[in-house]
Amino acid sequence: MPKVKINNVELYYEVKGSGNAIVFTHGASWNHRQWKPQVDELAKQYKTITWDVRGHGQSSLPKGKVDSEDFSKDLIGLLAHLNVKQVHLCGLSMGGHISLQTAIRHPKFVKSLILIGTPFTNTYNWFEKLFVPINRWSSIFIPMRIMAIIQARMLSKFNSNNKQYIKESVTSIPLNHWIRIWHAVSTMESGDDLHKINCPTLILQGDHDTMTERQQREMAKRIPLSKLVYIKNAHHATNLDNPSQVNNEIINHLSQIEAKLQ
Repeated sequence: MPKVKINNVELYYEVKGSGNAIVFTHGASWNHRQWKPQVDELAKQYKTITWDVRGHGQSSLPKGKVDSEDFSKDLIGLLAHLNVKQVHLCGLSMGGHISLQTAIRHPKFVKSLILIGTPFTNTYNWFEKLFVPINRWSSIFIPMRIMAIIQARMLSKFNSNNKQYIKESVTSIPLNHWIRIWHAVSTMESGDDLHKINCPTLILQGDHDTMTERQQREMAKRIPLSKLVYIKNAHHATNLDNPSQVNNEIINHLSQIEAKLQ
């Protein structure tokens, strides 16, 4: 099991395939296994890199406050460890926001972005300004087992196989870790920096995902080289709900970029 110590964290990662590199970053409370349908297909043509964000899966979490700035620093450290100079970044939800912030803070490393169900702020409208702090506070009292059941039920309507994966990934995180992780994730903000993204950006939106649709449409307007595509029959677990369309969109996106660079 490959691990590397970066920024005082033991990060778990997997590398499969060869060629131009693409890093997949999972959503909050999930882990690298989220991307199996993408790795199985894309590793035939590309070097696929999946990893567990600090505090998730098999990666460790140091004591003390979790700083969301460390997420992108961890990712850059992992690229350095793997001697990857430039990369395509793909992420869902939290993983998309980490990818977004990496492109903003470390643009020379990023060839392109693929953002799936990705928020760029936690204060987009009055509802989020009210609800997110309440959600952050209530997470202190909700057992991970209960959160796992709620998540699994909500995000398994289009693919029943999601249920077991979600339950296993969510319950693997201790509640005291999750409270610190979620505080960091739910305070990430990138609204003032979207114009700084100068790489081609593919935005994939599940057609039944009301959680992030407004923000994804807004990103498509504000990120210069961006394209918004709706994924059919998909909720927030978009890449698992409809892996076939997601894979096709990613491959088309990468192929177009690589063709221009030749």
